[in-house]
Amino acid sequence: MPLVTVNFKDLGQISGLDKDIVLENISMIGAEIERVGEDSVDLEFFPNRPDLYSVEGVARASRTFIGNKRGLLRYEVEKPEFHIKLSEEVKSVRPILGCAVVKDVKLDENAIVSLMDLQEDLHWALGRGRKKVSIGVHDIRNIYPPFSYETENPDFEFIPLDYTEKMSMKKILEEHPKGIKFAEIVSGMDRYPIIKDSKGNVLSFPPIINGTLTTVTENTKDIFIDVTGTSKEVYLALNIVVAALYERGGKITGVEIINPDNTKIITPDMRATQRTVTLKEIKDLSGIEITEEEVIESLNKMGYDASCENLNNEIIFNVLVPAYRADIIHNADIIEDIVIGYGYRNVKTLKSKAYTVGKEHKHSKNRQIACEIMVGLGFNQVMPFTLTNEKIHFENMQKEVEPGITYVKHPITREQTMVRSDLLPGLLEILALNRHRELPQKIFEVGDVVKNKKNKQKIAAVSIHHFANFTEISELVDAFLRELSVDYELEKSKNPSYLKGRRADIIINGKKRGTFGELDPAVITAFELGHAVIGFEADLEEIMK
Repeated sequence: MPLVTVNFKDLGQISGLDKDIVLENISMIGAEIERVGEDSVDLEFFPNRPDLYSVEGVARASRTFIGNKRGLLRYEVEKPEFHIKLSEEVKSVRPILGCAVVKDVKLDENAIVSLMDLQEDLHWALGRGRKKVSIGVHDIRNIYPPFSYETENPDFEFIPLDYTEKMSMKKILEEHPKGIKFAEIVSGMDRYPIIKDSKGNVLSFPPIINGTLTTVTENTKDIFIDVTGTSKEVYLALNIVVAALYERGGKITGVEIINPDNTKIITPDMRATQRTVTLKEIKDLSGIEITEEEVIESLNKMGYDASCENLNNEIIFNVLVPAYRADIIHNADIIEDIVIGYGYRNVKTLKSKAYTVGKEHKHSKNRQIACEIMVGLGFNQVMPFTLTNEKIHFENMQKEVEPGITYVKHPITREQTMVRSDLLPGLLEILALNRHRELPQKIFEVGDVVKNKKNKQKIAAVSIHHFANFTEISELVDAFLRELSVDYELEKSKNPSYLKGRRADIIINGKKRGTFGELDPAVITAFELGHAVIGFEADLEEIMK
């Protein structure tokens, strides 16, 4: 979750509230105070409230929740003075664009830092690391409308932000810190997206870097905002940035966006959206006996406007939702805000009507017993991620992709595309991350895997040092199973992750329950490990039966 630094001077000027009153009540909105300094406070908010990722957002929410300026803040958007034309080529590269102009903004050093931090936090919260959304803010003084959103070849040159010499777009991706960090987003493209003015000056190379010509400073008064991306979150991010600048005294002006087919839209759309929720829904979901007046008052405290009517003997609330609220997807989200506005401290506590006695789950017992044994045998417990990818899980382990794997439907990164079905690859990743540490390294994990849509509890361990061999790992397996008083037999294994002739399957009650041995040199090389590695993995759930 992002850490938002709120300057006390800014907070007081924007909200009109004393900082001590805000700090006393801010947790009721959903903030967690991480650190209170002399001039500022660090706050942590949940990812569902990106509108609070700035001092402006915190001040606005505090003003309605604590102060006396309650209800919906209505934004006046003046008619467009500028337009931007989209080329046909950009529609297949990064197709969605939202823009706005905010004039007469009062900026100082704190305001610029807040704006930049908000920009980066939105890139994380809404943009998935700029893939879905990227934001550019520009001083409008040195650029000449109308603007164009088009594509250029990789050899096209301009001066990027924080540099003084021209660089080609290709060179920016190879040498500029931002280019190196986000080059993957535009990899594979023959032409790159770019925003220019009528004289060919570069505003932005989205989603990588702005041009230096439009750098925002304390002398900036009028700001042009471009938000590009691949999803409707573009418009939400635009609204959040515009709403923040509005708190700095800005006046909002729309921008006309002309599509390749000459259809036109005007952004930003700062109008509230309307939803309806019934009193019965509110009471059923919240469990609170709340009146119509209390519902409206609670919504006003959270920055909404609301009215109620009796329709066919049912109380219905018409709720106006602010344009910057990215998290209002279902009526449950509105009801949650009603409860927050009502005050959790005002909710009466009730004794439970059912009393039960809990007991430890068998998986917890298994884990505790196995961990005690492994620690006693000199191993350290680790907890790798449960999400992995086919390269780590199968290719590096010299195995074919198995059936019954659970994949992530919409993976955020290439590194996390599936749920693990074995523990051993995760342990080898940890060894790879600790190559610089002294040897020997002995680690184990007891954890769940998923295969054929079922969870299984497994145990795995690895050891890396100069003289690791089959005898050592067979003694470890024997000691572990004897501590559990489990009789077992060994059979030749065909597991390709282990070295042929130095591997064995663990057979319990006539069924294979695990495998151990020396890791194959190809596996060791794939994980870039420079020493012999031994390991075992077994079905703990079946063993403990």
